Amino acid sequence: MEFTEIDILQIEEKGLSTQEVERQIQIFERGNIKVDIQQAATVGNGIFAYSVDEEKKYIQIFEDKKDQLDLLKFVPASGAATRMFKAFHNFADEFDPEKESLRNYLDRKQDKSLQLFFEKIEKLPFYNDAVKKAEENHSGFSDKSNNEKQLILVKTMLYENGLGLSDLPKGLVPFHSYNYYTASAFEEHLNSAAKYLSVKGVAKLHFTVAEGDKEKFEEEFENIQERVEEATQTKFEISYSYQDPKTDTIAVDKNNNPFRDEDNRIFFRPGGHGALIENLNKQEADLIFVKNIDNVVVAINLPKVVEMKEMLGGKLIALQEQVFEYMQNLDGGNNSETKLDEIAEFLEKELFVKVTSTFKKFTGEEKTQYLCKKLDRPLRVCGMVKNEGEPGGGPFLVKNEDGEISLQIIEGAQIDKNNSEQLEILNNSTHFNPVDIVCSLKNHKGESFDLHNYVDENMSFIADKTKDGKPLKALERPGLWNGGMAHWNTIFVEVPVSTFNPVKTVADLLKPSHQAK
Repeated sequence: MEFTEIDILQIEEKGLSTQEVERQIQIFERGNIKVDIQQAATVGNGIFAYSVDEEKKYIQIFEDKKDQLDLLKFVPASGAATRMFKAFHNFADEFDPEKESLRNYLDRKQDKSLQLFFEKIEKLPFYNDAVKKAEENHSGFSDKSNNEKQLILVKTMLYENGLGLSDLPKGLVPFHSYNYYTASAFEEHLNSAAKYLSVKGVAKLHFTVAEGDKEKFEEEFENIQERVEEATQTKFEISYSYQDPKTDTIAVDKNNNPFRDEDNRIFFRPGGHGALIENLNKQEADLIFVKNIDNVVVAINLPKVVEMKEMLGGKLIALQEQVFEYMQNLDGGNNSETKLDEIAEFLEKELFVKVTSTFKKFTGEEKTQYLCKKLDRPLRVCGMVKNEGEPGGGPFLVKNEDGEISLQIIEGAQIDKNNSEQLEILNNSTHFNPVDIVCSLKNHKGESFDLHNYVDENMSFIADKTKDGKPLKALERPGLWNGGMAHWNTIFVEVPVSTFNPVKTVADLLKPSHQAK
């Protein structure tokens, strides 16, 4: 690949090298690699489901140990609210109340979320503010037809001269309406963190935000700090980071040549949430809880969420203590065959790591090295909910190019749906990944793992996009919780679907689970 001097300067300014850019272009030439799913992970086959007594046991472990640990909540929060309001942008652009009725428009569009939005618009947490603003900006608002009012209200919600919700980070959009205030997703993350993360009255959270949004989050915290800290009796230590520009990826045209903008500069795009492995890698806590910004609940539903968080945390602590004990045994050497077989059995039964069939033929030294390689990895416990039709990734047993089978979270787009066997496995899957993860990033010596060493680069993904009206191919880095954590030790645990309440469109805020009153 021939780069001009200006190209090379642009590449280096992003913290990249020409070799890295060439490597990315080779991925475009190679195309997407579909994963080889062997089975869907189900309860009893890759997913643990616990009785009430077992859950209580793990909750107790967490509560007994938490005050000795440095705990952190890690929240990917760089998403803008634009996608959340996509159907409403279309409505604002297309609907003409002088030419058709709202009823006709909705019948024509056949969009269930848009229909729900207009049926229950008064239940939105920002409805009253939108009405007030609409009355300020439009004289005679109350006398207009219902069709005109609805159009004005949608535009008032979306745009800058109104509430400007579409331009906010998703985490700062009002999600829930309480008696005297509305709470954003950001505030609800503080409320939940106070319940299970607080150590000596302090809860620590880290938000990954888009550049330019940090000040907005800081301003929001300043506005709500007194109320939230008083209500939760907790002080909050909040840190922020941006997606590093060097994790951006090159875009190419249909011939896999670098896509260039109108100024003939190479066009780079953010590399997807998988790039946040860089941000996670810089965190120093003992236990890190990962949860998406839009997956929050109203206060009345918080107790069950907290229980499950503590249960997942307790499970991780119990596993980690056993892993650390075994690693110390292996480091010490001179382990009996019985002890080595015990560790191998733990790998298979508790971590669901398939031990090679030739293990029995290894020498003691070979067994020790093999077990060390398998055990000495970052560890994560993932909550899984029964699939009730939500889009997104799920848990599967996956074979890699070396023939090893492991538990992985896999996105639907990574599966070859033209292969009838793969499609059948996908259709028989029972659970969904709600991105409810607790993880440990340190080894038995207290040293931090370098998470870059545990990424499966083959799980990068090529997607079709546009820029300035021209088609391009974009490269998404291996996702944070699928390819980005592919070589971690992973445990799946069933959690109730009530703990999973994502907000993908504004109409999701109208679901009963997001109604606080």
